[in-house]
Amino acid sequence: MKNSIEIFKLIKPFKKKINIEGDKSLSIRWALVASQATGKSKSFNLLKSEDVIDTLECLKKLGIKIKLTNNFCEITGNGLNGFKYKKNVILNAGNSGTLSRLIMGLLVHCKNQIKIIGDKSLSKRDFLRVTTPLKLFGASFKTNSGKLPITITGTNYSKPIKYSEKKGSAQCKSTVMLAALNTEGETYIKAKKSRDHTEIIFKHLNLPIKITKKKKFDLIKIKGKKKIKPFNYKIPSDISSSAFFIVLTALSEKSELNIKDVNINPTRTGVLKILKMMGVKIVIKNIRFYKGEKIANISIKSSKNLKSINCPSILNSSAIDEFLLIFLVAARAKGISNFKKLSELNQKESPRLEWGSKILNKMGIKTVLTKDSLKIYGNPSIEIKKDIIIKDYLKDHRIFMACTVGCKIDVCVC
Repeated sequence: MKNSIEIFKLIKPFKKKINIEGDKSLSIRWALVASQATGKSKSFNLLKSEDVIDTLECLKKLGIKIKLTNNFCEITGNGLNGFKYKKNVILNAGNSGTLSRLIMGLLVHCKNQIKIIGDKSLSKRDFLRVTTPLKLFGASFKTNSGKLPITITGTNYSKPIKYSEKKGSAQCKSTVMLAALNTEGETYIKAKKSRDHTEIIFKHLNLPIKITKKKKFDLIKIKGKKKIKPFNYKIPSDISSSAFFIVLTALSEKSELNIKDVNINPTRTGVLKILKMMGVKIVIKNIRFYKGEKIANISIKSSKNLKSINCPSILNSSAIDEFLLIFLVAARAKGISNFKKLSELNQKESPRLEWGSKILNKMGIKTVLTKDSLKIYGNPSIEIKKDIIIKDYLKDHRIFMACTVGCKIDVCVC
C-alpha cells in the first residue's frame, strides 16, 4: 500500500441511495456472545472489517468453530466457559479496543494463561480500566504498566462483584457484564450512561438482567450461569460508518443521500442530534425495532447556513466516535463552537481531540485546544488554497476518513 493518498477529484452534486455494512459494535458483541451459546448461531450483514475478522480469529484459537462466507457467519458455541485451547495461546486483537477488552470478560474462568497482544497503537491504550474490576472476580493479570501485552490467568472460583463504571465507557461495562455471565450469583453494576448494545442482546436472549435507568447512570443487575441459546442476527447498518456519508452530503452542494436500515440506538445518535442543532438537514424515516435495536432510514440534504454550537457535554458519550466529523461541520459554520469534557477522545486509537485541532488548523481554521476542550472559529467561506499533508493516517482510520471528507471540495494529500 502507498504511504500517501492524493485526493484531487472534486465531488459533483449527487442524489443516491446506499446501504452501509453492519454495525461494528454489534458484530463483535454477536460473535463473543455466540461463542458462549450452546449450538450454532448465524449472523447476516456481519461487518468484515479487520476488527471483526480479528475477533473471529481469536475465537478460533479458543476452540470455537466458525464458518464465514460472503452471505453469513456461523459460530458453533460450546456453552459458558466452553473454550478449548492449547497452553500458552496468544490472542492478537490487532487494533481493536472493543475486542481486546471485552474478550477478557470471557476469560476470567480460563485456568491456563492466555496472552493478549495488539498492534502498536492498541498497545499504547489503557487496560487498567478493565483489569481492575476483573481482578475482583478472581482473575489475575501480568501487564505492561497497565497496557498490552497482557497475560490473564482465570479462576475456578469466581465471585460476583459490585462495580461502579464512572467513565461512560461501554467497553468497560460490557467487559464486566460478560464476566458476570459465567459467575454464580448476582453482579451489580452502576454505570455512567453509555452504549447499551450488550444490555439489549442480553434482554433479547432472555438472560437474567435487570436494568434501572436513572438520569445520569444505569443500575444493572445480572444473575450468572444461565444457559445461552444459539441465535440468528441480521446486523443493522453502522451509524458511525454512516456519519462519514452524512457529513459529506451536508457539506456538498445540491446533493441528497438516503441510507437504509441504520442502527439508531439512542445511545449512538448523539451525532444526529448535534448535527441537527447545527442546521444539517437530516430526516429519520421508517423507524422500527429489530431484536431490541432501533433502526431507520436516514435522509440527508446539502446544508447551507450552518450554525455554531455550544455542544451539550451530555451528548459526548453518544457521539464519541464522530466528533472529528462534527468538528468539520463546526469549521464551516458561522460563529464560534465550543466542545467540552472530551478527554476520552484522546484515549482512542490516536489522540483524536489533538488531531481534530491540527486538521482544522491545516485547513486554515483557528482553534483553541485545552486538555479536554476545543473551541472552533468557524468560517463558512473557507477555501483551502494549498495541499494539506496528514502524516501517519494509517494509525487511525477515522483520522484518514475525516480528512477525506474535509478535503471533498479541495486538493489535499493524506
